[in-house]
Amino acid sequence: MGDIEKATTEELEAALAARRELGRSYEAELVESFVDKIGTQIDMRVDARLAERGKGASKSDDKAAERQMILGFVSLGTGIPITAIAATNVDGVAGVLVAWAGIVGVNIAHALTSRR
Repeated sequence: MGDIEKATTEELEAALAARRELGRSYEAELVESFVDKIGTQIDMRVDARLAERGKGASKSDDKAAERQMILGFVSLGTGIPITAIAATNVDGVAGVLVAWAGIVGVNIAHALTSRR
């Protein structure tokens, strides 16, 4: 049993003991107090889980940024020979523009899918 479960059990036992001692006249206040404590513990658990998810999202964002940077380097590295081949073997400037439009298109597509 975890710390939270143990504390919850102890608080429930204390609330029941207080109810026995005080009688029905304080039952509503005791129940409300217990529910508030449970609500606080639930909030703490939710916050902890959200914080864990936030850490995971941060790591995935870092990986996406790293992949994007690597793709940028690869694009530049392959862009130089592709530019030379397109300029000499295709139609000069038009070939270069088509080659770089393809490289830019791949980078944009990767950036957009990484954001999802």
